[in-house]
Amino acid sequence: MLKIDLWKRILIWGVVLIGLLLAAPNGFYNRVETHNDAAKLVEQGADPASVSDELAQWPTWLPSGLVNLGLDLRGGAHLLVEVRVQEVYQARLEAMWPEVRDLLRDNRGEVGAIRLQQENAEELVVQLVQKPEAVTQAVTLVRGLARPVTSLTGAGSNDIEVSARGDSVVVRLSEAEQRATDERTVRQALEIIRRRIDEVGTREPTIQRQGAERILIQVPGIGSAEELKAIIGTTAKLTFQPVVSRTSNANERPGAGNEILPSLDEEGVYYILERAPVVTGEELVDAQPDFDQNGRPAVSFRFNTTGARKFGNYTAENIGNPFAIVLDGEVISAPVIQSHIPGGSGIITGQFTVEETTNLAVLLRAGALPAGLDFLEERTIGPELGADSIEAGKIACFVAFALVLAFMWASYGRFGLFANIALIVNVGLIFGLLSLIGATLTLPGIAGIVLTIGMAVDANVLIFERIREEMATAKGPARAIELGYEKALSAIVDANITTFITAVILFVMGSGPVRGFSITLGLGILTSLFTAIYVTRLLVVMWYDRKRPKSVLQGRSLKLVPQVTNWDFFRRWKISIGASVLMILVAVTSFGAQGLNFGIDFRGGTTIRTESAETIDIGTYLGAIEELGLGDVTITEVFDPTFGPDQNVAMVRIQAQDDQESVTAELINSVEAALAAAVPDIKFTSVESVGPKVSGELITTAVIAVMLAIGAVLVYIWLRFEWQFALGAVAALVHDVVLTIGVFAIFQIQFDLAIIAALLTIVGYSLNDTVVVFDRVRENLRKYKKKQLGEVLNLSINETLSRTVMTSVTTLLALLALYFLGGDVIRGFVFAMIWGVIVGTYSSVFVASTILLKLGVKRDWSKPDGNAGTQFANVDA
Repeated sequence: MLKIDLWKRILIWGVVLIGLLLAAPNGFYNRVETHNDAAKLVEQGADPASVSDELAQWPTWLPSGLVNLGLDLRGGAHLLVEVRVQEVYQARLEAMWPEVRDLLRDNRGEVGAIRLQQENAEELVVQLVQKPEAVTQAVTLVRGLARPVTSLTGAGSNDIEVSARGDSVVVRLSEAEQRATDERTVRQALEIIRRRIDEVGTREPTIQRQGAERILIQVPGIGSAEELKAIIGTTAKLTFQPVVSRTSNANERPGAGNEILPSLDEEGVYYILERAPVVTGEELVDAQPDFDQNGRPAVSFRFNTTGARKFGNYTAENIGNPFAIVLDGEVISAPVIQSHIPGGSGIITGQFTVEETTNLAVLLRAGALPAGLDFLEERTIGPELGADSIEAGKIACFVAFALVLAFMWASYGRFGLFANIALIVNVGLIFGLLSLIGATLTLPGIAGIVLTIGMAVDANVLIFERIREEMATAKGPARAIELGYEKALSAIVDANITTFITAVILFVMGSGPVRGFSITLGLGILTSLFTAIYVTRLLVVMWYDRKRPKSVLQGRSLKLVPQVTNWDFFRRWKISIGASVLMILVAVTSFGAQGLNFGIDFRGGTTIRTESAETIDIGTYLGAIEELGLGDVTITEVFDPTFGPDQNVAMVRIQAQDDQESVTAELINSVEAALAAAVPDIKFTSVESVGPKVSGELITTAVIAVMLAIGAVLVYIWLRFEWQFALGAVAALVHDVVLTIGVFAIFQIQFDLAIIAALLTIVGYSLNDTVVVFDRVRENLRKYKKKQLGEVLNLSINETLSRTVMTSVTTLLALLALYFLGGDVIRGFVFAMIWGVIVGTYSSVFVASTILLKLGVKRDWSKPDGNAGTQFANVDA
């Protein structure tokens, strides 16, 4: 019976209502954001009365979670930094030297005089000058300084390894301690960066670990990556070190255990200092901007109890001696200790401005970074470009939505209306889930939603086409509807699982916008399944209960394919396979001859997007930059129908500099200054830089991601069908990926990280088509046990042809809207998707099925298969 229990109806509408409520704040974005900012201030201790107007912008009893807007939509800065963890090894060994020295001096009678011979990031070497034969005893003594490693993975290990080398004691950090130190260093750097950014009061920053030694930082609304680097890039490592002497020779040998550092304020002056500090900035508890006794800007500080005791003891014992205050390897000042300072507080003076003392106080309060940072990747997106992207994305979504709704209505009438209602609910549920998990929406994420709009109707198309078939044989519309849902479920689930696999791989292997795309794609698959299987069915059942029609889906409607076809798809299989082989040869030849036009994601370098009211003269741009000697510089003008008459946009691409592993601000600033001098009204709407180290890794990751997706699909289809089906599906996938890469090679369209996301989505989409055909093949092999495999394949393709064409058209309608109206930023990505839909549809019909025909399949279908056709027959809502 076509029936859904009351409790199930309540549950379905309850899920829909909750999802739409969670999505609702995004329709009033600015008001809700203002309310949330005010609520945050109240949580931090602000007076509610002072922000009452802002709090009143949104009711407190309604959900207030928003989808965070990514940098490409809001503007802001993105940095990928690598923590130089090796620096901490050296600091640890340097800090051990006074302890080792004092221990061996206390045992001078046994080991004699000692001399520090070498200290670096790898080892501390102490030579026994008088009694080299006592080196074994010295090693035993120093081993007594070892401590257990404080980590789960290093349990039972000591932090140092001590050995003898000739007449010297060699101290090294153990491997377990190095791993534990790496972990502590990166975690500490992550927390300090978070505190520094929070001190500035930015909105919705993303600060997360990426890999073992890297940290991803994204801050919407900030002016530039340079501004962000100024906040986090300074290590702010403050130390108080004894002064040995003062010199004007930068190359003077400081002696063992000492170092030579420049003076910050006095040019040409250097200080020789004892390397081991008396007190460090880690023992600071507060730092505030202040003024000295002469009214000049300064920074006052205060130590904790331990630091105060060390500071007080040292000043009491060294009255009359100079004492250096060192910040990030430069001597800020070296005052002479006039008297004992017992309180653990003091003041840092120098040639500071008020703004510099404020920034320095923020850095000192947040704490010193434990190690330096290398900037491997940086991106700056201007707010104007972000606003344009939002507007273009909105228009593209609305147009895509309207086209798909109209197409479904024209094709399926009242049932199309039910699908359209479910589609609206589907988009609402996607935004509700994004808001619930606090996800970040990027421009590729919008593309993922538009793609979901096109693909979401696929399940409904499968069901509706199946209902049409069943109407010819079933006893009445109720049974036809019931069988339509039951028999379509196998194909729907299999097809969507394969696409979901690619979304998971994208999420795991990708980063930034690619990961954002994978989230929207994955959530879209889940919501599409829910709305197609439950929401549309509930709407159909409610309508049927009221109207009791004598037939369904049998009237006049738009049909792209005749309802009954009997085409022989294998009569000229040699021509179709030959055409595919020829296209693959052309693609491979083009790829081998000229390669891909890699973007900076894969090649490394810097891309600066400019905008000017003046007509772009590429010769002028090149002339301004070539004097900088930056190697290969490419300038291209961007044409787009969405641009206004005063929007002349160019992309300036600069190759990665051979002698630089990390991104430098000097390079970007020099290029911008040169262009600004040549074109007075020029604006820099975005800057993206990727170091050569990261670009090489991205290529490797991209290849692994594509191979993983193909491998995962091979295994899944092998398990669900037979190995012949799996090989046919994978052959179609390789066909689609190779042809897509070939098109980018032939036309030299820029190939960047977003295209990898498109490739993986093509893999999922192509599989979606192939699995639907294969599911019908499996069903018909049981149904027609005496028919030849070729006949069964032809019959199956003909039976699913209407669904294949309908799904391709709805997806293409959405993608074409995005291509023409979504702006130039994601046009390459969308082009790849459009091409992928076309070749994916072709390969499902002509490549995968032909491979299956030639391989043959096992025809032992004597046992019923619980995994085919009706394995979800007990699911009635």
